[in-house]
Amino acid sequence: MTERPGFASDNHAGVHPEVIAAVVAANEGHAAAYGGDPWTERAAARFREHFGPHARAFPVFNGTGANVLCMLALTQPWQAVICARNAHLNTDECGAPERTGRKLVTVATPDGRLTPERVEPLLVHIGDEHAIQPRVLSITQSTELGTVYPPDAVRALADWAHGHGMLLHVDGARLCNAAAFLGVPLRALTTDAGVDAVSFGGTKNGLMGAEAVVLLRDDAGDGFKYLRKQGMQLASKMRYISAQLDALLAGDLWERAAAHANAMARRLADGVRDVVTITQPVEANGVFAILPPDVTERLQRAWPFYVWDEGTGEVRWMAAWDTTPEDVDAFAADVRAELSR
Repeated sequence: MTERPGFASDNHAGVHPEVIAAVVAANEGHAAAYGGDPWTERAAARFREHFGPHARAFPVFNGTGANVLCMLALTQPWQAVICARNAHLNTDECGAPERTGRKLVTVATPDGRLTPERVEPLLVHIGDEHAIQPRVLSITQSTELGTVYPPDAVRALADWAHGHGMLLHVDGARLCNAAAFLGVPLRALTTDAGVDAVSFGGTKNGLMGAEAVVLLRDDAGDGFKYLRKQGMQLASKMRYISAQLDALLAGDLWERAAAHANAMARRLADGVRDVVTITQPVEANGVFAILPPDVTERLQRAWPFYVWDEGTGEVRWMAAWDTTPEDVDAFAADVRAELSR
C-alpha cells in the first residue's frame, strides 16, 4: 500500500520513469567500480555542459554528505561557515557539519535569503587567534522558505565574500527548481555568478538517490577524492548513481520535472490564497501558509504535510515532479471546506 499523494515533501515522490529506465539500462554486464565506468564519465561531461568546462563533479549518495564534504573541502577546523538560521545545513542535518569540527554561524532572515548587509556584522575579530574565522558563505537555492536568489543576488554575495577572503557555497538541493522558476541555465545561478562550490540535488527532482559535489574553482577542494572516500560517500557501484545524474542532465528532464513541481505549487497557492494567509512568495515548489491548528489536524488525517512553525500555525506544502492538478485541486477544495466549517 502506498501513501496517499500529499504535500509533505518532494522526497516522498517516486522516481521519474526516465530515471528508472536509465538505471535499468546501466544494469547490464560488468563495469569498473568506484567511478571508473562510462556512466560516470558521461555524467561528468553533463556537469561540464551545465556548469562550465572547469566544473569538477563528484557523485555522492545524499545531500547531507554533499554539504558536509563541501564544508570540509573549503575550510580549516578554525574556520566558520555562515548560513541562514533556517538553512537545511543548520536545522535538518543533525549537527553533521559541526560534528566535523566546522562551526556554523547563523543569520536570521525573514525570507531565507542572505544579503551582504545581513552578513557584514558577523565579520568581527578577523585575525584574532582566539576567535573562529569566517571562511564560507553558504546559501540554499531555493531557500528553505521556497524563495529564490536571482543571479544578481548570488553575484553580490560572491563578490562580497571574495572581497573578504571568503568563498561562496550553494546548497542546491532544489537548484533545478530555482533555475526553472527564473528561466535561466544552471550555470547562471552558480558558475557565472561567482559561486565556488555546489551541492547539487537530484533526489528531490525525480532521482532515486543521487547528488553531487560540484567544484567550480581550480583551487577549491584539492584532494577532494580522498575526502569523499573518508566521508563514506564513494559508491562502489557508481554507475547506478551516475546513470541517474546523466538522465537528469542529458536533456531537459531537470527543467521539466522542476518546472512542473513549481507550477503545481503556484496552482495550489492560487486555489487557496483568498482563504489563507500565504507567508512567503511562491517561487519554487513550496507553499507556506497559516492555518488554525484544528484545521491542520483534520486535514492531516487525509493529506500528508508538515507543520513548519507550531507557534504561528504556519504549515508547509511541497509539490513534486509527479504532483497532479487533480491532487492539487482536491487538496485545495478540502482546505477551503475545512476553513468554512
